[in-house]
Amino acid sequence: MRFLMLNWRDPLNPLSGGAERVTLAYLAELARRGHECAWFANTFSGATVSEEFQGIQLIRGGGKGTSVLAARRWTLSQPRFDLVIDQHHGIPWYAPWWCGTNNIAYIHEVLGPIWHAFYPWPLAVLGRWQERWTHWTYRKVPFWVPSESTKQALHANGVREVAVFPNGVDTHPLAQLDPKPLGQPLRLIAVSRMAPNKRVEHAIRAVGVLKQRGVASMLKIVGSGESLPSLQSLTRELGLQAQVEFTGSLPEAAKNQALREAHLLVHTSIREGWGLNVIEANAMGTPALVYPVAGLVDSTVHNETGIVSESETPESLASAAESLLKQPNRYDPLRTNAWKRAGTLQWENVLRPACDWLESKASVRLTGRK
Repeated sequence: MRFLMLNWRDPLNPLSGGAERVTLAYLAELARRGHECAWFANTFSGATVSEEFQGIQLIRGGGKGTSVLAARRWTLSQPRFDLVIDQHHGIPWYAPWWCGTNNIAYIHEVLGPIWHAFYPWPLAVLGRWQERWTHWTYRKVPFWVPSESTKQALHANGVREVAVFPNGVDTHPLAQLDPKPLGQPLRLIAVSRMAPNKRVEHAIRAVGVLKQRGVASMLKIVGSGESLPSLQSLTRELGLQAQVEFTGSLPEAAKNQALREAHLLVHTSIREGWGLNVIEANAMGTPALVYPVAGLVDSTVHNETGIVSESETPESLASAAESLLKQPNRYDPLRTNAWKRAGTLQWENVLRPACDWLESKASVRLTGRK
């Protein structure tokens, strides 16, 4: 069968991230099953028009505002695909109205309040309205999502059919857990792109709250991005230079070691599609302390594999950490459960059911199909 993925970025784009990593895993598995797989994305500086990568044909054309037309021209010039996967990142490709074949929509999260993190009023309101309107117009199109939270949000916007397949993780769990007693200073880590929607400043402020309460803690921040200068400025403003370390982006092995050494991963996003780095931390024997938001409440099972704070505030985050320090006997069960669950979310356990479902959608017979 022939599959086409439509995504604004491909895995070789310098701006590619978690969405492209998981998309690549699924398409590469379809290619290993013997299917023809193509991935159409926006072009970028220095990119070729076409190349092969891990058995997938990468095609590039157009940019913001023009790539949908470029994708339509290219797709309709090819032999008909069995399934076109329209991946939304706030704005869709409108493939159901031009692809002429089976199609599904693929999203990682319903952006909702994230629009307000990146755009001022009234653009944020317009973007949020456009997203709800898009879901309603796609209501008869099957959706593929990584979490129950995203499924519920789509149903609320009128979408009828939603299939949930949690993302797999590339990080292999430790062979065994080394002792890691919980105590002070509490070692926290945030692994994230430094962007407004990630709210890393909340993790920094939580360290400040703990300090005010007489609790010693250290926060290691791994990642880079446009918010980094303001986060460094906030750290200086709060006088936390001795408690907060910025490492920048780290190689995979170094990142895993940092996760392994930490007591808790802290995740304070506005919302996530799933929260991949939660499972990466779990694989290293580190439970997560997260905000009660979509995606993070799916990747973290409260009081089993980690802790979900009561509210989206640094004070609530600090209180949850302080409570755990006062009951250290809770920590080892959290570590063990998180580590075991990460083992169930390895790609070899995730890919088969998801790709079986994609094949079933590709095999639907269309009226008038040649």
